[in-house]
Formats: sequence, C-alpha cells, structure tokens
Amino acid sequence: MPDDTTPLIADNHNSEAMPAITGLNHFAWRCRDAEETRHFYEDILGLPLVHTIALDHVPSTGEYNPYMHLFFRMKNGSCIAFFDLADGVQYTPDPETPLWVNHFAFEVDTVDEVHVMRDRLIAEGIKVIGPTDHGFIQSIYFFDPNNLRLEITCNSATANETKAYADRAHNHLKEWLAAHPKP
Repeated sequence: MPDDTTPLIADNHNSEAMPAITGLNHFAWRCRDAEETRHFYEDILGLPLVHTIALDHVPSTGEYNPYMHLFFRMKNGSCIAFFDLADGVQYTPDPETPLWVNHFAFEVDTVDEVHVMRDRLIAEGIKVIGPTDHGFIQSIYFFDPNNLRLEITCNSATANETKAYADRAHNHLKEWLAAHPKP
C-alpha cells in the first residue's frame, strides 16, 4: 500500500502516471437554513466557519440559482460544506436507500474523544446511536439539522490489522460479487 509520500500512482489505462489524490477538500450537501447549519457545525461540533460564497449564478453551469455556500474546516484542513438555496427546503433522502447508507464520517484521535462527542451531542438534545465497535473503528451516529447522517469515529485497528484488511480487500470484494450477482 502506498504511503502519503507517494506522489504518483500507476494508471492501468495509459502509459502516463496519474497524480495521486491527496485527500478530501470538501463534501457539499444541501441545507435548509444557513444559520441553523452554522450553529450545529460551529457551536456544537466545533468546526469553524472558514469561508462563505454568495452568488446568484452557479459558476460551473451559469444557471440562475441564488445560494449561500458555507465551509466548515476540520483539523486536517478538509471541509464539510453546505448550500442554502434560500427556499427553506431540506435534503430529502432517496426512499429506496436505507437512511444508514449515505453518511459522512468525521474522525477523532481517540476512543475517549468519541465518548466526549457523544456526551456533548446528547447534552444538546441530539439522539445518538452508539458507540458501535466495528472491529477496526469505533463510532457514534446521529443526524444534523439537514437530515444528513453523521458519524464520529476513531480508528481502533493496529497497523498490522490495517494492512491485513487492505491485503484482503480485493478478494473479499470478489467473494461478495460471486455470492450476490446482480439480477
């Protein structure tokens, strides 16, 4: 498995090396209320609001759709971002997808910090599931005001366990695909 210093990865589709993706810049989601979202992410989860964009036209498409774009930064520099479209409408999950499937997972350094976040959320009146021990991570789950399922997790696997998971991943996927053929 490459480490963080590996600048390029092999591309099996052409002879040129492909740049390595270095991390997540941001994940964007719809929100119904910019201030409600700011309060939740900044005041409750402790993620500072670091950037906002207010425009009437979408830069990538030119489409007229006024919005406020909010960015909340995590310790590693990546962000979670939201679009308030000034219509008071919140995201509606796909009825064909169970609510637990689509979620965003934040990472903290220790299992104790997972518990601190759980207690903080409960004190704010937020329903929390967990902690749940997944064997390689320990997590709690809850929803933000925008109906986005969130997870706060901590890696609990050793380096050897993490390597074993990576070594087995492709074969494990092949086994799943063989056992669950698409209709």
